[in-house]
Amino acid sequence: MSVWAGFAGGVILTLWAAPAIEFLRQRLRTKRSAATLAEHQVTTVSQVLHLAVQGAPTAVTVVGRAGDVVLSNSRAHEMGIVHERSLNEKVWECAGEVFRDREPRSIDLAGPAKRSGSRVMAVQAVVKPLTRADSRFVIVYGTDESENLRMESARRDFVANVSHELKTPVGGMALLAEALIESADDPESVSYFGGRLTKEAHRLADMINELISLSKLQGAEKLPGMEPVSVDAVVGEALARNELAAENAGITLIRGADTGVQVDGDVSLLTTAVSNLIGNAINYSPSETTVSVSQKITDDGSEVHIRVTDRGIGIAPEDQKRVFERFFRVDKARSRSTGGTGLGLAIVKHVAANHGGSITLWSRPGTGSTFTLILPVHRDRGEDPPEDVDLTRTIDLKKKPAPLRARRKDRAS
Repeated sequence: MSVWAGFAGGVILTLWAAPAIEFLRQRLRTKRSAATLAEHQVTTVSQVLHLAVQGAPTAVTVVGRAGDVVLSNSRAHEMGIVHERSLNEKVWECAGEVFRDREPRSIDLAGPAKRSGSRVMAVQAVVKPLTRADSRFVIVYGTDESENLRMESARRDFVANVSHELKTPVGGMALLAEALIESADDPESVSYFGGRLTKEAHRLADMINELISLSKLQGAEKLPGMEPVSVDAVVGEALARNELAAENAGITLIRGADTGVQVDGDVSLLTTAVSNLIGNAINYSPSETTVSVSQKITDDGSEVHIRVTDRGIGIAPEDQKRVFERFFRVDKARSRSTGGTGLGLAIVKHVAANHGGSITLWSRPGTGSTFTLILPVHRDRGEDPPEDVDLTRTIDLKKKPAPLRARRKDRAS
């Protein structure tokens, strides 16, 4: 009996002790976590100041009389004010003057972008005494002025380009008006110069309208009030806008199969973007060629690609990165003869960005070009992605195309 009593007592003791031991272990872990957390908590003013300086968006550097860097944060290194514990030479020269007369100074520095691949191109540094009571230290505050520099450069270029581009049609209109007045007694000349004047006036109006459109599309922010838009309808309207221009140029427009997809966007802007791509393809294509517009949904169903392909002059590799710049023209003579403003592709780029998409280009001189407008497909909440499907119709140029309008009739007939 005594053996069984001892065994039972041991079992009871074990059952009672196990939860107690686990409880003690849990308490110990809690205490250790609290102790670790306490070690990393901010408990002193010096810790607060250190974290504030290191996390500041501006560069902060404290320098002694011997040129030694007493304190610096990461932004000071990113901006090139401090490099491997050594102070920038121009900053040290300025600091020497501040040490002498105790007067604050500011200097402009070139950022380290060229040598280190950093995006910091320009820095403004303010050097002033750390305190009036102690002349042993000066403090340097630095701010990144790169974005302001880029914006100012873009503004100057834009103003210069606009002034130049507007001067051309305005000057032409003035000369045509003078010629019109001088030939008032010649009906044939009046008709000729009047037609040229009207053409230049329309070109000037188009440029102003496109400049207004560009001003509304700056940046890559999503547009307010976007709604589901049928891609098929956008492509159809864009083609309809260019039918007459294509017919006059002897270009056949070919449309790919419909996709039935929608995108979130502004129908007017999307139509303008696709229309600009088609119009650009027509302008840079020789007569008796084709311009095709096709659509393709990506394998995961998340994007739709709208491709505009021409068999025109193509674009040289060195020009392909610049075609989306304002007023850039691959062939200036051809662009002016067709009334181009040089703003169409810039508008396409901004429309794509404002719709969360992008625009890409493939081109080969003498072969043609393909511009691809990429847009995210509209999704209803809880909607599953569609099955992988390629809804693009392959266009065989060896076969007779199905034009939207017949080719221009042979004038000889």
